[in-house]
Amino acid sequence: MPTSQSHEVVIVGGGAAGIATAASMLKRRPSLDIAIIEPSEVHAYQPGWTMVGGGVFEPEVTVRPMSRVMPKGVDWIKAAAASFQPENNQVTLQDGSTIRYELLIVAPGIRLAWEKIAGLEETLGKNGVTSNYRYDLAPYTWQLVQQLRKGRAIFTQPPMPIKCAGAPQKAMYLSCDHWLQRGVLGDIEVEFRNAGGVLFGVADYVPALMEYVEKYHIGLKLGSNLVAVDGPAQKATFKTEAGEVMCDFDMLHVVPPQVAPQFLADSPLAAESGFVDVDQHTLQHVRYPNVFGLGDAGSMPNAKTAAAARKQAPVVAVNALRQLDCKGPTAGYDGYGSCPLTVERGKIVLAEFGYGGKLMPSFPTWLIDGTKAQRLSWMLKADALPWIYWNGMLKGREWLAGPGNMIAH
Repeated sequence: MPTSQSHEVVIVGGGAAGIATAASMLKRRPSLDIAIIEPSEVHAYQPGWTMVGGGVFEPEVTVRPMSRVMPKGVDWIKAAAASFQPENNQVTLQDGSTIRYELLIVAPGIRLAWEKIAGLEETLGKNGVTSNYRYDLAPYTWQLVQQLRKGRAIFTQPPMPIKCAGAPQKAMYLSCDHWLQRGVLGDIEVEFRNAGGVLFGVADYVPALMEYVEKYHIGLKLGSNLVAVDGPAQKATFKTEAGEVMCDFDMLHVVPPQVAPQFLADSPLAAESGFVDVDQHTLQHVRYPNVFGLGDAGSMPNAKTAAAARKQAPVVAVNALRQLDCKGPTAGYDGYGSCPLTVERGKIVLAEFGYGGKLMPSFPTWLIDGTKAQRLSWMLKADALPWIYWNGMLKGREWLAGPGNMIAH
């Protein structure tokens, strides 16, 4: 039987962005009545899946029960949101129940659109076709890397937006490093087929990455978009400016096209892109002042990474509480995103940048120069960042992530 309930604050999404925002708000105002709408029983540290695919992490360390990461005092609604009625301050769930709110925070993430590549879904996890973008497939990536001794390995990247734009390359570099150590790289033809026109969107990091492209003898194919896969025949079809090309493969690491969740895209909250239509600095909805959006579902033109959500959560926490108090926003988000590019086992190019591709290093360059492959950056990703995620970000501890000052715009 559909029911109705109401809460002061309703958050749609129990991923990194939703949980971190709830925790940050409760740190500031412990008496808040917050509900999180999230159907999943499991919470995943998705940046760890690259490391699983590279044989560095065991998959189990990247997941925890959702019940363990829900902030204390939050009402967890174990259901999926189906639609928004912002004129009535209401969210409708898939079972027809309604949740009313004073303030809404929209953070349902991004949808992996596997179905947009013909033949892909039926061959994932077999025939040499894998993806680190899924928990259950990342171990298969590592299995394929260990087994491959000769042949062709193709790594793909679809058009933007995608979460963690560096992840398609990370999988490739870690695979190549393993093959190099095993002495088989010379017998493997490696291709990076990227739908975009550049290797990486921020030019300052490209020289360091190109060193590894050359070191591993990777065939760089830009403007090449995967449109179909024939798993049993091990053939992949790419759309290029010159027309369609079909390539044989022995291993195919696929990154799926990514879109806004349908229930969001169909709602009054969506921008033309399908993502929640917010001001890129205050993260407040451009039409509904009591609605905020962040994380991968936001319309902001930043890199969609967990590091971005870590910086956005305190901004939303401050501005949302001010909205509840009938005041204007004072905190601003500067577009910060981070992409630790694993170029070999033990070294990382730590890309950190904001809006407009502006470099935004967290550390002095004498300690970590993000434009070069460094061992300290690897230690940060392998050891420090997972710990900071579980024990800092999800607990409302804003280490290196306090809310910025209001940005003039």
